[in-house]
Amino acid sequence: MRILVADDDPISRRMLEALLTKAGHEVVVTCDGESAWNTLQRPDAPLLAVLDWMMPDLDGVELCRRIRSSPATAATYVVLVTAMGGQQDLLTGLEAGANDYIVKPFDAAELRARIQVGVRVTELQQSLAQRVRELEEALSSIRQLQGLLPMCSYCKKIRDDSNYWSQVEEYIARHIGAQCSHGICPECWEKVVKPELEAVVGRNE
Repeated sequence: MRILVADDDPISRRMLEALLTKAGHEVVVTCDGESAWNTLQRPDAPLLAVLDWMMPDLDGVELCRRIRSSPATAATYVVLVTAMGGQQDLLTGLEAGANDYIVKPFDAAELRARIQVGVRVTELQQSLAQRVRELEEALSSIRQLQGLLPMCSYCKKIRDDSNYWSQVEEYIARHIGAQCSHGICPECWEKVVKPELEAVVGRNE
């Protein structure tokens, strides 16, 4: 998973990058809050961010609040890393919108475990979002099928919302993604196909 690391301390930054890279993640590194915020505005922005609390201009807590206030970044999983381990500091970080909180100096195994929790949560959110999109598309198709369809009484073409007439199978393929296979029903066989076959046979005799 792509993970954003924002830390103004070069040693801490390199340590975090090394640990996360070793765990198999793609790490995007920034050295201040503003750079981290700009990175999160990109279309390919990481869905998980590890933010140092104390950074120049825009610290981790303020950055976390900004992330939560924007619809485009609100779903980002945020882990705050700080040397401040008091109860009030913890509450401040969580109230700002952080999902997790790690106190420096941190244990490498604990960091990996907490990041893995974030990865699982993020993947679950993505999976649920995809299911919601699929259900919305299916519901939209059902609504379309439940409505009245203007159909030509002669050629059986269907008129869509753009006043365009199309064959039934073309309309179905475009609106619900289904492909039509062709066959002959028993009634048409008796009324149309069978008489035509008999007529052909009669002409050849």
